Amino acid sequence: MILDPPSPEAIAALAPTGTLRAAINLSNFLLVTGTDDDGSPVGPSPDMARALADALGTPIALTTYPSPGSVADAAAEDAWDIGNIGAEPARAVHINFTAAYAEIEATLMVPAESTATSLADLDKPRTRIAVKDRAAYCLWLERNLKHAELVKVATLDDSFAAFVEQGLDANAGLRPRLTQDHHDAPTARILDGSFATVQQAMGTPKARDGAGAEYLAAFVEHAKASGFVTRSIERHGVAGKLIPARLA
Repeated sequence: MILDPPSPEAIAALAPTGTLRAAINLSNFLLVTGTDDDGSPVGPSPDMARALADALGTPIALTTYPSPGSVADAAAEDAWDIGNIGAEPARAVHINFTAAYAEIEATLMVPAESTATSLADLDKPRTRIAVKDRAAYCLWLERNLKHAELVKVATLDDSFAAFVEQGLDANAGLRPRLTQDHHDAPTARILDGSFATVQQAMGTPKARDGAGAEYLAAFVEHAKASGFVTRSIERHGVAGKLIPARLA
């Protein structure tokens, strides 16, 4: 698969200042795995942003945000040119998303005594589920749960703490993080399967010229087809946790 050179219109739409301003969500430890010597974030998400800047022939400025919700909030403020977060309908109001470049399973941790084997078993009145507010899987649960109550908290640590300390019926999260938390709650169970797969994508503000979104979509497909995404995932040690997405 060949990636055509970007048109002047695409470059102007994606980097109107002459520098590609990339919004990076720091809260996902699979996408941002650490920092380099100068403190800049490293991981598959920064790799994708830097590769796009190379394709555009522009410098890059990485702007970090503490959560995907804060990235989404800044979309309407001309604070960034491309943002790397999970694609969700609520966020797509202001953002043109590409297809996913990587996927992560979202599932549930339940107490040892729970008989639940799926989200359907938990979607009942008086059932309480801990969840990080405005995470992609939280937005999915908001759209799809009919009866269970979401106990929304600010961070992933808070979500696990609420589950344990308040004796909640479940803790919703990304499987790799729940597996990590399981060491501190060894009697709890992590359910098989997933209730959703978070689609990690790239996006650009909807107010921009469509040529930018079109080129961004082509760039993501090329990154998958060329093996760039797979190599980045392997290089940063998150293979098997962060899954390369299929071609759109």
